[in-house]
Amino acid sequence: MKRSSWFYFGIVGTIWGIPYLLIKVAVTDNGSTPFTPALVVFSRVFIGAILLISYSLYKGTFSSAIPYMRWIIPYAIVEMVIPWLLISSSETKVNSGLAGLLVATVAFWTTILAAVLGDRGVWHPKRLLGLVIGFTGLVLVVGMESLRGKQPIIAIVALLVAAFGYALAPTLVNIKMPGIDGAAVNGLAMLITAIIYTPVAIVQFPKHRPSVHAIESVITLGIFPTALCFVLFFKLLADVGPARASLVVYVNTTVAVLLGVVVLHEKLTIGVVLGLPLVLIGSYFATRKDQESAIP
Repeated sequence: MKRSSWFYFGIVGTIWGIPYLLIKVAVTDNGSTPFTPALVVFSRVFIGAILLISYSLYKGTFSSAIPYMRWIIPYAIVEMVIPWLLISSSETKVNSGLAGLLVATVAFWTTILAAVLGDRGVWHPKRLLGLVIGFTGLVLVVGMESLRGKQPIIAIVALLVAAFGYALAPTLVNIKMPGIDGAAVNGLAMLITAIIYTPVAIVQFPKHRPSVHAIESVITLGIFPTALCFVLFFKLLADVGPARASLVVYVNTTVAVLLGVVVLHEKLTIGVVLGLPLVLIGSYFATRKDQESAIP
């Protein structure tokens, strides 16, 4: 990848590691009234829609996305409406490590979709080796204890469905909306998502004010992982295609675990120490573009 692509890859991978922590704080805030999963989704997309639509209007690119509304609507559904509710709900039933690991399967789903669409480069041995090495590193990072015990099967299936949605959405963008401004597309998608969730948000609006930490978590979630990161991800998507761009999940899952160690003072395990280099090595090989690939 180009230097700019590596920059976008690193920034997006890092910032998208934050939501697991922020969502956990918002929906499980002890000693106060927490946000419901649906209200978290509404709040983050409402904030994101305001920021991105304003930004695209300022740049003069908003109108260019309007003709693509027939594709923006399904994009919003498979990227935001369904996955974010499934992830927010599942975070109340399974630990963050397992949630991150299941969402990280998006790299495999994207590889399969790319292959179905004719990208022979995704089956290159070095890329497949990178996928396996990186995922092995993730298992070590989140800890084998995340896979033990009785886990709700419904939550596991929900997270896998969310991962598939994350794989399908950028593939849809790459095929049907190439070159369209990311701020405009995502601003409209977030507006659609906010409208869909408005009735639920009204019904579930807390009767008592949530804690300052919960409110701060939701606001931060709306500004950085939601608004900023989607613009940067679209730049990465345009540079390297969905199959390679999806590898940011390896980085963000690792960041989520490291934040648990730094912010929540969780134990720094030997798995984190051994797994982190494997994630980085795997991401490097899996994102390398083979010169014989016909499609990026």
